[in-house]
Amino acid sequence: MLALRFYASGSFMEVIGDTMGLDKSTVSRTVDRVTDALLAQKDRFIKWPSQEEIARSKQNFFARGGFPGVFGCIDGTHVRIQAPSEDEAVFVNRKGYHSINVQAICDHEGKFINIDARWPGSTHDSHIFRTSEVSLFLEANHRGVEDGYLLGDSGYACSRFLITPYLHPANPSEEAFNAAHCRTRNTIERVFGWWKRRFYVLHSEMKMKPAKVCRIIGACAILHNIALSLKEEMEDDDEQDDNPAVQLVYRGPEDGRAIRNFITRTYF
Repeated sequence: MLALRFYASGSFMEVIGDTMGLDKSTVSRTVDRVTDALLAQKDRFIKWPSQEEIARSKQNFFARGGFPGVFGCIDGTHVRIQAPSEDEAVFVNRKGYHSINVQAICDHEGKFINIDARWPGSTHDSHIFRTSEVSLFLEANHRGVEDGYLLGDSGYACSRFLITPYLHPANPSEEAFNAAHCRTRNTIERVFGWWKRRFYVLHSEMKMKPAKVCRIIGACAILHNIALSLKEEMEDDDEQDDNPAVQLVYRGPEDGRAIRNFITRTYF
């Protein structure tokens, strides 16, 4: 209860302790223990989807946004922290405050299928993805369009397994592609907003060392998935329809721009 109140409120530990008749040190130790216990279960609650789950995500993403072949949406979000005593400059993000840059991938339900919460705020999203275990896994195992792909914004490089929008759409088809891309990829932005509203500690400035902040972020991601598994729906969840998934059949160079052009010609 102490840990959940801390995650949900972001209040000072002294305040949480006062409301429950305990001192700050007890609250701090308890939050550490609960955080460690949650992180020990990470592989149980945050895991890469099975082939059946990928197929279901493709169908639901297409029903929601009209974009074919998508099994996940990726983006980064910043969690504000107090200026650390070591390597302070690298934690300053492009908006000028200290933060941890958190990369997350969600499925159509808003569930995290991967999260990486260990990078200082100045790190670019594309670097985080390029050096991530997910990128290495997809490089080695992604066979082609039939496997589906992630959607990301223009901060990422367009690749055969991560499709980004056109920077300068040149015709109505490319504009329609970008519109559907935006509608579909918006899922991850809604998830971040909902996640930070539920766990307000992520919305306020955490006055802890970066390593501890990263662990709390991970614990809140696990709790987010647990909440969804208990049918705690997202506040702005849209009703799903029964549109069937579309099957992409692509024969051409397996690079992101060629695949993006193929999708545009075929569906938009």
